[in-house]
Amino acid sequence: MNYSFEPMSQEHENEVISIFNYYIENTFYAYPESKVPNQFFSRFLDIAKMYPAFVIKTENQIIGFCLLRPYNPFPVFKETAEVSYFIKKEFTGKGIGTTVLKKLEEAAKNMGIKRLLADISSENKQSIEFHLKNGFCKCGNFKNVGKKFDKYFDVVWMEKELI
Repeated sequence: MNYSFEPMSQEHENEVISIFNYYIENTFYAYPESKVPNQFFSRFLDIAKMYPAFVIKTENQIIGFCLLRPYNPFPVFKETAEVSYFIKKEFTGKGIGTTVLKKLEEAAKNMGIKRLLADISSENKQSIEFHLKNGFCKCGNFKNVGKKFDKYFDVVWMEKELI
């Protein structure tokens, strides 16, 4: 499958929010409890300000998005960033996530980032396994800190040192 990366910009608002809202309404993978309006897109742009953020495109559609964001705004944490990516369900399991992660890792290294973090719902077993297969290790769990669809879940923190 051919796909490419394009810097995320305002013109991608509808597609990005549509992908994000799918995961909000149908999974524990995105934390909001109900759909977000298109205006929420500006939060993605703000979160990733001065960090790389991309949409993933095939010839005729956006199939996902990804971004790095600061772990913490204090300068002592400037070498650490969090990863986020959401790929349309029908395009998962095709190796796109691995390519997306490599793209973010390369961008992170170019920024002087030495450690990536991932904040994952314990209900997202697929993402936990994906990160383990791609060099992340579990570094902590917050027990029952989230509740969605009337079910409590843990937040799993994972990290990867970039060499």
